[in-house]
Amino acid sequence: MDASKLNWLSASDAARAIRDGALSAEELVEACLARIAEADPAIEAWTYLDPEHARTQAHARDADRREGRAIGPLHGVPVAVKDIFDTADMPTEDGTVLHAGRTPAHDAAAVAMLRAAGAVIMGKTVTTECATYTPGKTRNPHNPEHTPGGSSSGSAAAVAAGMVPLALGSQTNGSVIRPAAFCGVFGFKPTHGLIPRSGVLKLSRTLDHVGVFARSVEDVALICESLVGYDDADPDTRPRARPPFCRVAAEDPPLPPLLAFARTPLWDQSDGDQREGFAELVEHLGERVVDLDLPATTGDSLAWHRTIMEA
Repeated sequence: MDASKLNWLSASDAARAIRDGALSAEELVEACLARIAEADPAIEAWTYLDPEHARTQAHARDADRREGRAIGPLHGVPVAVKDIFDTADMPTEDGTVLHAGRTPAHDAAAVAMLRAAGAVIMGKTVTTECATYTPGKTRNPHNPEHTPGGSSSGSAAAVAAGMVPLALGSQTNGSVIRPAAFCGVFGFKPTHGLIPRSGVLKLSRTLDHVGVFARSVEDVALICESLVGYDDADPDTRPRARPPFCRVAAEDPPLPPLLAFARTPLWDQSDGDQREGFAELVEHLGERVVDLDLPATTGDSLAWHRTIMEA
């Protein structure tokens, strides 16, 4: 493998290569660290990064494999974590000076599940302040004059720029799907209560979700299979069978998908380039898309959402 391009490997390909002995976790982490050193001065996706700690984790993952210990589905794969997820070995500052230097005693449930799956926690990525409105320092990797989207800005930008193949984010008000769209990567906000949120900064119990970023659907499925589970510290999770994300992602859909193009009452406020892009997409999809004009009362949902979240 070309060492200069290892950082662009998909998580699925990297996990397979590490499992088969064609690649080491240390080689992959070094490639990601080199890319971070090259690209991050212009993007600033990271709020905490300790290269030696990342190398130490990778070395331990390689030792596990060499010595025949059980390895998980994400063994040796670097993952970035939004800085509102508690990490026992790194600061968690929530993007605010009010929490500067805060170091939790325990990992968030999602971080603990990633470690159990063998992932290397590379570091903490920039969030908007307290995952709300005030932007962080991160710039869009495709155009530094443009926003990367919030609040999971650093996670989306790090994946888009080839610094890591996977990242954790959160969504209360579009904070996964928006930065994923702005940065050109795959973002997945799962069903409410599917991934536990204990150890994550709380904004709204009914609106908070743990989400993920990746560069392919296959990689989204891979990380999500390791994150779904019951957690008695999160009252909205429940015991359930884990969805077979990887199998479903690899299969053809049982029926051709039908899509709705839903124009909200705010559609006229969207950028002209955005409207043109959607028009091209609708034309390309043809009969698979149904035009759906939502009623004017749909606009009230924005105010309802803000009331719930800000309370």
